[in-house]
Amino acid sequence: MKLALRYGLTITAGIILWTIVAHALVPDPRSIVHSLGAITFFNVLQFACIFLGIKALEREKGEKPTFKQGVKQGISISFVYAVTAALFFAVVLLVIGPKWMAGEARPEVPMWLVAVQAFAGLIVLSMIFGLVYSTLISFVLAKRLSSND
Repeated sequence: MKLALRYGLTITAGIILWTIVAHALVPDPRSIVHSLGAITFFNVLQFACIFLGIKALEREKGEKPTFKQGVKQGISISFVYAVTAALFFAVVLLVIGPKWMAGEARPEVPMWLVAVQAFAGLIVLSMIFGLVYSTLISFVLAKRLSSND
């Protein structure tokens, strides 16, 4: 659990840093930097931290983790990231208000519904991508293990 907290909170810290810098440098939330840049950065960071978390599990145990252990570690990291990132964005929504969500707003949909959809999307998609990333990483590491033995 310690590794999941360490690497999940690392992803969240990166997301917080990206969000603050992006909104400070590019104030228009509909900008390509906010959408494409954020999507790319968030996913690369999540993939890298899951990989590092599985490798840290390997170092901690002193042996190669099984495929199942690797997937469980990656999902744990993604869960910590999903919950803490959602908490960060909830605080932002309460403190700053919905102006940072203007890129997601649609005139015919109430802002509270946009916020609920954004939070659900953040949590569900980070867990789905976490499952995919940890499965791929664990498969590659398990494949490497079987070919080295």
